[in-house]
This record gives sequence, C-alpha cells and structure tokens, in this order.
Amino acid sequence: MGWFFRFKLQIRRFSRRHPWLIASIRSFMIFSAAFGGAYGFIAGSRAERSGYDAHAFAIGASFLFAIACVALATLSIRLRFLHRKLRKIALHNEALIDRNWELQEAEGRARSLFESQSDLIVIRSADSVITFANDAYCQMAGEPREALIGSRHTFGVIEQGDGALEQSGTRVHDQKIDSPLGPRWIAWREGLVRSDAGQPAELQSVGRDVTDRTETERALAEARDHADAANRAKSRFLAMASHEIRTPLNGIVGMSGLLLDTSLTPEQTTYVRAIKSSGDALSSLIEELLDYSKIEAGKIDLEQRPFALVSLIEDITELLAPRAEAKKLEIAAYVDERLPHKVIGDAARLRQVLLNLAGNAIKFTQSGGVALIVEPGIWPSEISFLVRDTGIGIAPEARERIFREFEQADERIARNYGGTGLGLSISDRIVKRMGGRITLESHPGAGSTFEVAIPLPASDCDEPSTFAAPDLTARSVMLVAPQNIETSLIARRLQRWGAQTCQISDITVAQALLPERSWHAVLIDRALGADAVEALADAARVHAMQRIVMFTPATRQEPTSSSALTGYLVKPLRAISLAARLSVAPEAAAPNLASDAAADTENQNEKPTRGLAVLVAEDNEINALLIRSLLNRLGHQAVIATNGEAALESWLAARSAGAPYDLVLMDIQMPELDGIETAKRIRASEGSEPGPRTPILALTANTLIEDRYACFEAGMDGFLIKPLDRDKLAEALAGLAGTRHMAA
Repeated sequence: MGWFFRFKLQIRRFSRRHPWLIASIRSFMIFSAAFGGAYGFIAGSRAERSGYDAHAFAIGASFLFAIACVALATLSIRLRFLHRKLRKIALHNEALIDRNWELQEAEGRARSLFESQSDLIVIRSADSVITFANDAYCQMAGEPREALIGSRHTFGVIEQGDGALEQSGTRVHDQKIDSPLGPRWIAWREGLVRSDAGQPAELQSVGRDVTDRTETERALAEARDHADAANRAKSRFLAMASHEIRTPLNGIVGMSGLLLDTSLTPEQTTYVRAIKSSGDALSSLIEELLDYSKIEAGKIDLEQRPFALVSLIEDITELLAPRAEAKKLEIAAYVDERLPHKVIGDAARLRQVLLNLAGNAIKFTQSGGVALIVEPGIWPSEISFLVRDTGIGIAPEARERIFREFEQADERIARNYGGTGLGLSISDRIVKRMGGRITLESHPGAGSTFEVAIPLPASDCDEPSTFAAPDLTARSVMLVAPQNIETSLIARRLQRWGAQTCQISDITVAQALLPERSWHAVLIDRALGADAVEALADAARVHAMQRIVMFTPATRQEPTSSSALTGYLVKPLRAISLAARLSVAPEAAAPNLASDAAADTENQNEKPTRGLAVLVAEDNEINALLIRSLLNRLGHQAVIATNGEAALESWLAARSAGAPYDLVLMDIQMPELDGIETAKRIRASEGSEPGPRTPILALTANTLIEDRYACFEAGMDGFLIKPLDRDKLAEALAGLAGTRHMAA
C-alpha cells in the first residue's frame, strides 16, 4: 500500500503546482460524461426497438436523481468538514506566525542584549573558531565583528589568576590580558552551550572587566600588610620603650624598697614611700599601655584552665585590702555556695578585670566600702561578678563614654583622681573576648555597681571545697560591728549556713541582748574600740560559747589582754577561716595577737641555713646592685656578669670546678651576647656533658607573648618581670632552696 500513498501524494503535489490544468481536465471529463450519457439515453429512447416504457423511465430517472442527491449531500458534508478543518489550520497558522514573530523579536532582543552588554561575550566552535562576539569583545579586541567571526582571535595573557570548576561544569578564572586598551583584569566564566539540535556544543566565554576591583583589592591588601607591619613595629617599639623605662624604674622601685628597710627618720620614710608609690604608679601605667597595644594588635590570648573561684576572689580582696584600709574603707567578698568550686577559664585575665574594677571602686570612694559579690548568672554556666561601691557615682550621660579609650566621666574627675582612661576600655574588651559583658548601674552620689557576666563552665575534675560549711541551724550568732558592706556580707553568709543572725552596731544594746538567749558565737569588730571589745567579751562569757574578735592586719600588732576572747579573724574574712572558727571547740584562753604577729614576722624573716649560689647576668649596674642586695638580704650569694659572654664563661668555670651555680638570673637584652643565645648555649653544653640541669629564670621588661615563648624555647624555666618584686623573687628562690636542701 505504500506505493499507492506515494502516488497519491505525488498527484496532490502536482495539482497544487498546476491548479488551472487540473481544473480544465476535471471540467472536460465532467462535460464528456454528461454529454455521452445524455446522448446515449436520447438515442436509445428513439429507437424503434428500444422498448421504451415511460413508467420505467420515470422510475430510473428518479433513482438516478436520488443517487445524485446523495452524492451531492455527501460532497456538501465533506466540503463543510474540509472548510472547518481549513479554518482550524488557518487559525493554527496565525498562531504559528505570531509565535514565529515573537521568537524573532526575542532573538533580536537577545542579540541586541548580547551585543550591548558591557561584559565580554564570545562563542567559539570546537576548533576554537569564533562564531559570535558582542560589541564589548570587539571593542576590547580593537577589531570589527566581521574580522573576528571565523577567526581564532585570543588575547595575550600577562598573568593567570586562580581558577575553579563549579558543579555545573562552568570554569571560573581570572586573567590579566594585554589589549589595545592596556592591561586589564578579566573574570571569565566559560561553559558549553548548544545552539541547534544535532550540532556540536560550542564554548561560550563571558568575561567581566574587574580591573578596578582587583586593583582596589590589591591596594587594600598592601594597606593591610603595611598596617600589620606598622602594628608589629608599634608593638616592638612599645616593648623596647617599656624595657628602657622599666630598667631605671626597676632601680627606683627596688632601691626605695631596700631604703625603707634601713633606719630612717619619719620625714625620710615619708619621702621614700612617696618615691616607691610613684614608681608603682608608673609601672601600672606601663602595664595599661602594653595591654592596650596588645588588644589593638589582636594579640590577646585566652587560656582555658581550671581554677578555684573562691581562692581567686578572696586573693583579690586581700590584695586590695591595704589600699582600702589606707583610705579607711571596708572591702569584702562573697561567693555564692551554689557555684562550682573550680571553673574553666582564664584566671589571669579575670583577675586583671576584677582588680581594675575593684581598684577603681576604692579610688573613687571616700567613705563606706567596696564589695565583690559572685553569684550564678542568668544563663547556664554563666557567673556574675558584682563590684559594688559607695563612691561618687557616675552620671547617666557618662555611662557609655567611660568604656571608650582615654575617656573619663568628666574633666573634673580626671583632674581630681588622675588616670589614663584605659582601664575600663581594656576590661571591656577582655570581657567581650571572653564571651561576656559588662553592665553598669550608678547614680551620682549613691555609688556604682559594675556587673561582669562571663560564661565559666564547671571543671570536669571539679574537686569538693576544702571546707565544709558548718551547720548552724537553730543557732544564734550575734554580729556586733558598724553598719558597713563587710558586716552585711558576713550576716548573709551566716544566714546561708542556717544561723539566726542578730546584727548590732551599738555595744550597749549588744550587752542588753546577751541574756535573752544562748548564743553560739559573738563576733565583735575591733573597729568599735579595744575597751568596748573587752567589755563585751567579758559580758558574753556566760552567754556565748564562741567570742571572736575581727580586726584588720594593721591592728593586729596591738596587744589584747582579755582572756574572755576565744579566737580572732583577720579582715577581709575568708569563708574557710570563718567556717573553721565557728566549727571548733571554744578555747580556754584568748590568743595573744601581738605574739602571733611577732612569730609570723620571725618566720617570714627566717633565712635558709645555707643560701643558693646565683649567677646574675645583668648589664645595668643599678639593677645588678639591686639584685645583689635583694639576694644578700634573702641569704643567697650572687655573682654578677655584665654580658652574655661573661655569664657563659662564669657558668662553664663553675661547672668545671665542681661547684655549679644553683640558679641563673638571665637578663634578656645584653650587649655582645643576649640572654636568649646565652641560655641556648648553656643548654647545649648541658646536653653534651653529664650533670644536673641548672635552672634559668629570665629577667625581662618585655611582656609580649612572643618574648615569653622565646624564653621557653631557649630552655629557660621561667621569668621575672621588671620592676623586680622582692616577694616574687623570694618565692621563686624559696622553692629552689627547699629542693636543694632536700637533695642535700
């Protein structure tokens, strides 16, 4: 049947090509058939033997007419169906024409968009022949489109940047090209596209001129490198300047301390203490400047180590107690017992922040006191540190300004109290670096409360507290003391332990209340007067099991002859001391406070039976003299070397003679051979020969972390910061002396 359809298709194609010829043939055939049929019918009806029957003729004519009508009806229906189909085809053709027009218009817009794009667009065939290039590419190439189409034009590559391949297969890379417009940076995106079905894919490259952006980025990178170099230079300059300042400052502070140990007139003592106080203030200022420079350079590092929270807070209060006592202020601490004994964090930085806040509280408080309260924060693992004072307060408009660098509440405060305005700024940055926050509540004339909230998780190896809180349930404790901050915190702690606390500030009232009940303990503040304390203690003999006096370290030297006292506590009170005193059985006689103090002083001044042999490498004569004097006062023998070469020779000679040094105090910056290199050579010599390892402590005025790492990498065992502190030196030497005596 296939040949029939092919023949029919050919006939239709011929009829469409020659419509007039087909119409003529059809007309001729119709005329011939009609004429032949009519002629034959008429001729047959007139023949004599035709047997013409009019009725049969009518019937036949009617039948033929019916057939013709059916044929005409069928043809009419077919023509109507064809007309309807033609109308649908015409409508479809119109839609196709509209769609074709839209596609042509879209193609024109796309081509116009491609050609007017500021990005470079070029399409290449599989053999790298350009099949399309927009105006921007032609302009960059400096040639017309007709010259580029069909060519293999490429730009010269001056520098190839980094490239990457996306998941879609698009390659992204940067190139610095050579063009008629000069060197330009182009960011290319290259991917395969297919223009027509059945045709091979072509490579479409879209490039964007990023010369300005690249040059800006490189300029910013160079500026950043210059800024980093400037920061490093500034840090080194500050380190060098601090070293040069600390070196004479070490002599000033150290020599004034030694001078205070000699016999002086009261006037001379006043002058020497002023010198030492000024030196300490200058040392504190240097520390603030160095901390600020570290924070600005982003070199502040935080440690994450377990530390005892209660010990840290109580050490801070004891450290600041002399300053508070000098201004006749109370200072006290309270740590909530719900907090873990050990937490994980940077204890040194936290101590720095709290010392700054509490030190400022003492500085700006004329009467009353300062409280350091530690409680659980509002978030899990968060601890809130409250530093509360009864000072001058801060105006609302100055609360944000005081946390900025070199800013204070107002000029009057700066003139009256001094300061650089860096302490709070440094503290704020440290706390934020630790993930915490500092808030302030204050009213002028009503004191201030700084709250430091820091996340400090409990240590996994959290040990139980070194003391157990005494069970004072249903026991009465009378607290006789002036109404101040420490008294309220002591009462709060006693209530936490279950005691029924009665707080009284008048001796007469206290004596009147004694017979009302049986008292477990009576705590009496020495600030009420020695006679009043003795009178109340005598009156409380038959009413209270414990009769305890509280005094400051300054009043400890005053003798107490009352036999009614059963114990004493030194302010600021430690929780462990208070708990221990309330838990023990009452003593029969009162302690002799003056003799205890004398015994403590005697123990502190007791020297070891045989001192250490110490090699001191120090090029500054004043510092060398200071260190020699301090070592002699501590019972040790010092040998001075003025440079690294001399120190190394002295150490080798002593080791060869069989009398090695017990310790080397090594200055870092010395002529000829510095302390770092000297320490390395000593460690190298020890490694090649058998014998004990000599401890080496660095003497440095540099507090940068890089310098400390350099000391440890050179084999040193520790470092002492200038200005040299006598207590820290004695503590370091005491450990070495004890070790040597045990070995001996």
